[in-house]
Amino acid sequence: MPVPLELDDDRLLPVDPATRAVARDLYALVADLPIISPHGHVDPAMLLEDLPFSDPAELFITKDHYVTRLLHASGVDLASLGAGSTTGADPRQVWRLFAENWHLLAGTASGYWLTHELVTLFGIDLEPSAETADAIYDTIAERLTEPAYRPRALFERFGIEVLATTDDPMDDLAVHAALAADESFTGRVLPTFRPDAYLDPTAPGFRERIERLTASNQSAPDDFSGYLAALEARRAHFIAHGAVSADHGVVDPYTVDLSDDDAAALYRRAVAGELDAAGAREFRGNMLLRMAGMSARDGLVMTIHPGVYRNHSSATFEGFGADTGHDIPVTTTYTQNLRPLLEKHGLDANLTLVLFTVDETVYSREIAPLAGFYPSVFIGVPWWFLDAPDAVLRFRSAVTETAGFYRGSGFIDDTRAFLSIPARHDMARRLDAAFLARLVGEGRLSRAQAERIAVDLVTTVPRKAFKL
Repeated sequence: MPVPLELDDDRLLPVDPATRAVARDLYALVADLPIISPHGHVDPAMLLEDLPFSDPAELFITKDHYVTRLLHASGVDLASLGAGSTTGADPRQVWRLFAENWHLLAGTASGYWLTHELVTLFGIDLEPSAETADAIYDTIAERLTEPAYRPRALFERFGIEVLATTDDPMDDLAVHAALAADESFTGRVLPTFRPDAYLDPTAPGFRERIERLTASNQSAPDDFSGYLAALEARRAHFIAHGAVSADHGVVDPYTVDLSDDDAAALYRRAVAGELDAAGAREFRGNMLLRMAGMSARDGLVMTIHPGVYRNHSSATFEGFGADTGHDIPVTTTYTQNLRPLLEKHGLDANLTLVLFTVDETVYSREIAPLAGFYPSVFIGVPWWFLDAPDAVLRFRSAVTETAGFYRGSGFIDDTRAFLSIPARHDMARRLDAAFLARLVGEGRLSRAQAERIAVDLVTTVPRKAFKL
């Protein structure tokens, strides 16, 4: 028999009635405030073209590795889900597999977000299952043909004030320029400079990327000064198109300060493909430090997203490509790794450095103490494997007593799943209301303080951290 799909009005709020009442009032202050999304992976072409979404499976499943990885862990073949580079999977059959395995998502952040999306956006009132799969698919598919469910209409419905994308340094940003020039689109969509593949000699195609980069300013591929100048020129190009940040996804946030001569020698060997693993790490570490120097000069906020072993399953990478669910967290340490960067640039008033982690042990031990001293350092909120209800509450407890509420980045949805953006931000607002309500109940905050902080966490805090 079908099971009702319901959203509790007080979901994620404290169980204790008195505390819940305070949390409910705090949440009401922020529930309908605009969404600021300064880091994510939505394709801007989707908003420029404003085409209808193709089908429910593509919208909810095939491109969402949060979902496909858990189904895969339970024996569902990724090919049957249309994951990654797979083509030809029947969308309705993909949806049926998802619906039949809906119970696997119970208690997960993905299950929570998907429930929010199905109920609030499509009016679905029964849980996905083998019995309800086709009816739910047909309901969603019919809605997707309506103008109200096109990307731009949803962007407006979601109340998105700012949406940042993630872009290759050599992107001409023509899509962003066209969106900015389109008078019929009033949203603010910003590019983000993501240079990882141009800073890591072990990245596939590194030499080819460097040749393209250095050709852009007519310098030789093995000319280190020309390479640096080309990177700075591309950053300027991004700034001219509205960028406010540069994002760095590294395995570890290791930094090292090298002389120009030593760095140039490493660079020449990197371009020639002659660096061993230790040399590649030295080059990456020096370039991460130099990126901080560039941010201190041009003002781009520097975000660091470390600690993920990418493509852990070789067979999965070969068969389905990257970003298909087989990235696994590793231990992250900042205090020693980041000290050379902070020694050189940490007190620079023009540098803003936002530190993320998927190793939550580092929040109270390193990130909060660093942000509690260096004016340049801000705490990146829970990301990826940690952007889940209990993890968010653990995060607030871990960092607040050391760094307070105003040394953070504001919530980051970090998603390719466009329809999940409001669900994720709503989750964060409810959890912050719950945390603040507890402090009010314990006499650690006044009601007025909690009300101000609740609003600031979704307005003032992200605008300051990302210079919006």
